Amino acid sequence: MDQRFTVQIAVPYRYEVCFTSNAFDTGNLTLVRAFSEREPQKRHRVLFVLDEGVARAWPKLIERIHTYIERHSERLSLAGEPIVVPGGEQVKNDDQHTLALHAEIARRGLDRQSFCAIVGGGAVQDMAGFAAATAHRGLRVVRLPTTVLSQNDSGVGVKNGVNAFGMKNFVGTFAPPFAVVNDLAFLETLEQRDRIAGIAEAVKVSLIRDRVFFEWLCKHVRELREFEARATRHMIERSAELHLRHIEGSGDPFEFGSARPLDFGHWAAHKLESLTHHRLRHGEAVAIGLALDTRYSVEAGLLDRASADRIVTLLSNLGLPTFDAELLSTDSSGRPRILEGLREFQEHLGGELTVTLLSGPGMPVEQHDMDPALIQRAIRWLEQGQVGRELASTGAAE
Repeated sequence: MDQRFTVQIAVPYRYEVCFTSNAFDTGNLTLVRAFSEREPQKRHRVLFVLDEGVARAWPKLIERIHTYIERHSERLSLAGEPIVVPGGEQVKNDDQHTLALHAEIARRGLDRQSFCAIVGGGAVQDMAGFAAATAHRGLRVVRLPTTVLSQNDSGVGVKNGVNAFGMKNFVGTFAPPFAVVNDLAFLETLEQRDRIAGIAEAVKVSLIRDRVFFEWLCKHVRELREFEARATRHMIERSAELHLRHIEGSGDPFEFGSARPLDFGHWAAHKLESLTHHRLRHGEAVAIGLALDTRYSVEAGLLDRASADRIVTLLSNLGLPTFDAELLSTDSSGRPRILEGLREFQEHLGGELTVTLLSGPGMPVEQHDMDPALIQRAIRWLEQGQVGRELASTGAAE
């Protein structure tokens, strides 16, 4: 006789995303509360991992971390000197960085009740978060994202990972953070290019979750492009909130199904990052992916041309790219290389292909197939728009 047992396990997760400025000022209690709110009587050990670019832009940051921990020594203690790691995709492309962090976690005797505090952009958050999630099957992580993109999107979510075999985030885990502290002061030292690139994820989440937010973005293009403080803060906070509400309310936070609306535009974006050897920032690649899937929605008869034009114009007016020459590159058989992104996206999803398209701003549509001919028509449309902008720019210069 066959015998079987069924077990249903429900594990609740709770974490706060806090917004502050100058988190390492000794009088600012946001960070110490993030570590100790659930166990206020305990003294918590913390290992800090710092993005090299952030450490360079803030040369007194390590000193400030020491001072902060000493000031709050009744609740916090440092698990040794902060570790500085390379920033950008390079830290995700070489598994030696993950192994080195594992080795430091072991050497310093961190346990599952210890904290890994990650200060940096999305790539460092991904790599260090993956290392922490796989050491002792999971250390506690407090994220301090330092870029527009990581504060409004990746840094507040539940995923981490590293790149392998030419594919974005091929190795990774779902591991919700213990807390997220968005310190807006870190944004002050970002390059203009990085400030702008991060807005792409705000455009994305507005298109799939909130038409009112999309209209707000259209109305405040100048302030956002000039990084005006009030508009920037609202953009980041609203985008983070929408991402969090989707994770909380989708019923599938760990993506067991094949639908991933938060990855609108990302099947092409991830492939473009690898095709350009990360010449494109992630946000720039996402902007192109958004433009491509928006125009594809028109070609497929789902979206009206006027709405698509508004979306692509918004991206362009924000200073984001909507086309790259790698969209035209082909393999030895003459097949567009960008189409390989669909297969990789499906593998990453599991199950059948599910791509999010649009019937209007704030109105996502799930599609289970993509017509290569329509993709190429959409690419040609984006290319013509790029040529038109270049000609207009040349004419203005003359």
